[in-house]
Amino acid sequence: MRKGSDEGIMDITDRATKVRNGEELETKAVEEFLKDNIKGLEGTFDIAQFPSGFSNLTYMIRVGERKFVLRRPPFGTKAKSAHDMSREYHILSALHPVFPYAPKPFVYTQDTSIMGCPFYVMEHIQGIILRKDLPRGLEMSPDDARRLCENLIDLHFELHSIDYKEVGLEDFGRPEGYVKRQVDGWSRRYLASRTEDAPDFELIMEWLDKKIPQERARPSIIHNDYKLDNLVLEPENPLRIIGILDWEMATIGDPLMDLGSSLAYWVQKDDPEEFQSIRLMPTNIPGALTREELVARYSEQSGISIHNFDFYFCFGLFRLAVIAQQIYYRYYHGQTRDKRFKTLIFAVQNLEKIATRVIEHKRFKTLIFAVQNLEKIATRVIEHSHM
Repeated sequence: MRKGSDEGIMDITDRATKVRNGEELETKAVEEFLKDNIKGLEGTFDIAQFPSGFSNLTYMIRVGERKFVLRRPPFGTKAKSAHDMSREYHILSALHPVFPYAPKPFVYTQDTSIMGCPFYVMEHIQGIILRKDLPRGLEMSPDDARRLCENLIDLHFELHSIDYKEVGLEDFGRPEGYVKRQVDGWSRRYLASRTEDAPDFELIMEWLDKKIPQERARPSIIHNDYKLDNLVLEPENPLRIIGILDWEMATIGDPLMDLGSSLAYWVQKDDPEEFQSIRLMPTNIPGALTREELVARYSEQSGISIHNFDFYFCFGLFRLAVIAQQIYYRYYHGQTRDKRFKTLIFAVQNLEKIATRVIEHKRFKTLIFAVQNLEKIATRVIEHSHM
């Protein structure tokens, strides 16, 4: 791995910029609230905005030498249940003491007089966040890329291994019937947010409903948006993950649903063009693990048998399409002026094509066969060890 000078290292960390038009905050009201609720805040107050992301809005708050992150729902929100600030604050409060990758939360309020909506403030974790391509000043060898991918999947399993009852999250979700409820719920959300230019997804919704697997005995804390650009990497050692962001959809449920949702974002080098067109992260660099290898490593770490991962992967693709469609719906109906949302309809259309290929086993069948073969090999090893 090679980085530039200290100045170059700063250049590749995630930076806040000018607040977008129409997404400004009431600076004086926010300043007064934070100084009243966080001890020791003194100095110049400043607000900037992190430019990436399509869901909840994220701002950098500077008070003198201290930095914080403020999270609030988007303006013109349609799907309010997907932007519950209290849930984010709750899970961070429970997780941070035992899982320091979750940022430390400082304060939450439902007082809408400050900015018209609930919001919360958490610590700022300074580090590198990988976007579509590796930033200038950061290079990774194939071995580096592989190690980062291994760290990513191992940390995902570490999250799933936490006893949610012991950390006070017993009432945070409803694990019983989780998979069925997710398939039904995301199907309803798609139908409610579908626009005239969006595909119907009927084949995919019917297939998912018919293929719902048996309920897993051990539910877990699941992030529900665990992906490379929600991880913060240490500037001095970008193979080390120091933070996990965007906990807005976290709950208690089937860990394989979480893994499937993550791999829906994982575009590898040999994927077809429609998948390449929606790549958001450098998951295609030399040495990066394939989806097959990620599933195999997770299976090895967890001991979970994964013989039907086509269901979880297809669900992840469908869920991602619904999220994109919900955001596009806001743009389509004039609820937001953010021009980034205009092109999301093409992502929805391409995700429909990819999901169709998965259920027809036309292109992604190697994922299924690889996992099945892994299980056969593991069984043979176990049998041989008892001979």
